[in-house]
Amino acid sequence: MRRQSLYAAGLAAVLSMVGGWSTAALANEPRPWEMGMQPSASPVKHLMTSFNDLLTVVITLIVIFVAGLMAYCVVRFNAKRNPVPSRTSHHTLLEVAWTVVPVIILIVIAVPSFKLLYAAERIPQADMTIKVIGHQWYWDYEYPDHGNITFSSYMIAEADLKPGQKRLLEVDNRVVVPVNTTVRVLVTAGDVIHSWAVPAFGLKKDGVPGRINETWFKAEREGVYYGQCSEICGTNHGFMPIAVEAVSKEAFDAWVAKAKTAYAPKDGDRDVAQRPTGTLVE
Repeated sequence: MRRQSLYAAGLAAVLSMVGGWSTAALANEPRPWEMGMQPSASPVKHLMTSFNDLLTVVITLIVIFVAGLMAYCVVRFNAKRNPVPSRTSHHTLLEVAWTVVPVIILIVIAVPSFKLLYAAERIPQADMTIKVIGHQWYWDYEYPDHGNITFSSYMIAEADLKPGQKRLLEVDNRVVVPVNTTVRVLVTAGDVIHSWAVPAFGLKKDGVPGRINETWFKAEREGVYYGQCSEICGTNHGFMPIAVEAVSKEAFDAWVAKAKTAYAPKDGDRDVAQRPTGTLVE
């Protein structure tokens, strides 16, 4: 009975570990001891994950082959077993093989690589547009397709976090988008270079002062997706997180109706209108 109990306990521990990984796999933010990339939530990220998996297999096979070849050479061609070294100057078949095989490997890598680049850089027909402006050290957001919606997003200080909120990732005003909607993102900056990055969307685009860069994403499921500025931009670079909340289209329409009032400029003072407290998504 004791052995069975230990076996059951061990099995439960393994299942809980696997369950923990499965739970983490559904997360939209970084997790402690996370070994892989965040789970995909946008078409481009699916291609990135697939390409990463392919490269992992290719690299592993190359490492195993090279390590095995080196071990074989050490054993087979050491000085003890070969007191008189070979004077072979060339081997036609071998030389053809070590030229053709790498070319084939590069072609196998290049095809999905170009496919990924094409998908990431070719902006499809967008359903809506969001403009992102990086500042030291916060983000401005504009919704040009939905009236006069403009607001700033600041990190919530650790002392002000509520239970369940995430340290260094939670913001006072989230970006809200509807699921299954192609969103074009225009990224720029007002002072120095920033970078708007959301790993679950496979999205990372520099914001350069005086220039507008384009990217896109399409959130496939509801949830909150976290990111951070990914370009060193000064003292508080690590304190300007990104939070994108994907909601149903009905909830998004309700948010837009509230946001038009909550974020509307008042008496020409844009800064006053940028920072309402709380969230408008119920």
